[in-house]
Amino acid sequence: TIRPVRRSYYDPSSAPGKGVVWEWENDSGTWTPYDMDVGITIQRAYEKQHPWVDLSAIGFCYVIDFATMGQINRQTQRKRRVRRRLDMVYPLVSGTLPKSQSWPASPGAAAAPPVPACTCPQCLLVMSVKASGGPGTSTLQPRKAAPAPPATPKSPLPTAGPKAPDGVAVVCGSLKPLAVQGGWQQAASTPALSSAGASGSPLGTGSGKGSRPSLGTLNRSHLQRLAIAQSRMLIASGVPTVPVKNLTGSSPVNPALAGITGILMSAAGLPVCLTRPPKLVLHPPPVSKSEIQSIPGISHSCRKTTKKQAKKGKTPEEVLKKYLQKVRHPPDEDCTICMEVLSAPSGYKGPQPAIKPDLVGKLVKCSHVFHLHCLVAMYNNGNKDGSLQCPTCKTIYGVKTGSQPPGKMEYHIIPHALPGHADCKTIRIIYNIPPGVQGPEHPNPGKSFTARGFPRHCYLPDSEKGRKVLKLLLVAWDRRLIFAIGTSSTTGESDTVIWNEIHHKTEFGSNLTGHGYPDINYLDNVLAELAAQGITEESLAQEKD
Repeated sequence: TIRPVRRSYYDPSSAPGKGVVWEWENDSGTWTPYDMDVGITIQRAYEKQHPWVDLSAIGFCYVIDFATMGQINRQTQRKRRVRRRLDMVYPLVSGTLPKSQSWPASPGAAAAPPVPACTCPQCLLVMSVKASGGPGTSTLQPRKAAPAPPATPKSPLPTAGPKAPDGVAVVCGSLKPLAVQGGWQQAASTPALSSAGASGSPLGTGSGKGSRPSLGTLNRSHLQRLAIAQSRMLIASGVPTVPVKNLTGSSPVNPALAGITGILMSAAGLPVCLTRPPKLVLHPPPVSKSEIQSIPGISHSCRKTTKKQAKKGKTPEEVLKKYLQKVRHPPDEDCTICMEVLSAPSGYKGPQPAIKPDLVGKLVKCSHVFHLHCLVAMYNNGNKDGSLQCPTCKTIYGVKTGSQPPGKMEYHIIPHALPGHADCKTIRIIYNIPPGVQGPEHPNPGKSFTARGFPRHCYLPDSEKGRKVLKLLLVAWDRRLIFAIGTSSTTGESDTVIWNEIHHKTEFGSNLTGHGYPDINYLDNVLAELAAQGITEESLAQEKD
């Protein structure tokens, strides 16, 4: 799969330019940062001292309430905590950019003032390795380059102070590895380093035109030895080290291959310790067909959904009549749909329903009062499936259905246990929805939609509560409530199949993404999310009827 990538620059006055990070609390109680553009939008409203910000303008159905520091889902009214914290600014800029020159120096380069020797543990270590004549110190050779026209370098290399071994740059009088764009460079002494400078140019790309040694020519054993000894000395000396994940899982590794984080931290003068990351386990071990079992108490092992059923021949007025009582003397309060006083006519300005704008009705279950004109308009703008959801408290009247596109849901038991559920096997659910064309109930009828990441594998413990959740998920599937067509909060892609506010666990043997196990609250949380969609144990009895 090939995907485009891009590099973005952010204004120094924006959230990333100030090092401000906005995060929301996920189901496991840990904090997840918002996407960069969302964080910028939230920070902008926060700085203007707005009481809240509605994110629907950028494709998300959430409201951020700054008074309570909470995120409210506009559809389910579920609330999550949010927080604002200060982090390192992005890009990592402090002070001025170093004036650099490609290494080795061009012939005839003028000498620079002496750089005082540094006595930090890192430099002492590098000097001791160099003095001992460690293996590979003479194997670093630059690639040959075409001769460049003679030019006076902007910042000649220092000739005094600590001499740098191969592949190490002199920074602030210290010696630190520095990798840039396929080669190694040596930078002159400056107060600070960053991943990008005030001018927007990458670190270490100066005006020098000299040749650069290839990363392929670096002696890896020498650099590995240097990295290991450096980490040990830093730990022994009490200098705090910041772990950098080694994505290949091998240890030790070449510092240049430890990821962009390690490179930037090393360039900025921060000590780096290479560690092995936890392993992400998305899928269980291979399972043969003979090991797959059907689920007791649940018939079949597959459900399909087709296109939306034809609507019944009832008008909106006839549908709402079942759920409403007329109010002859409206209370002295506002209609929360049009925000006009209930004693005055409806303020709805859209297509006018065939009903008087001054009539008022009360919903029979929750007793909230609205203009009948507003309720009919709200029903016409929705799914028109014979159900109604109170816009104030989200109480559902009738059977709520969704706009999930056609697809297939498979479910069975596999002989493996989930973390935190060692006493039972696992229920595996496989959703498969193909791409297609949007229908009249979708955001853009007649336009094609994509379906990324299918088939999607999800997991439940094969326990009593896990089977209960599965039965309710089957009801949600039949009512077309598990998926919808909209804008992906992960990729930003529009007109694509997305989850519809019923969270699933897609990570089998770990919980690194927040979508796996162990998670002691997950089953209770998903039962609450199903109830918010009108799916409870009573729904199971209705389905049987």
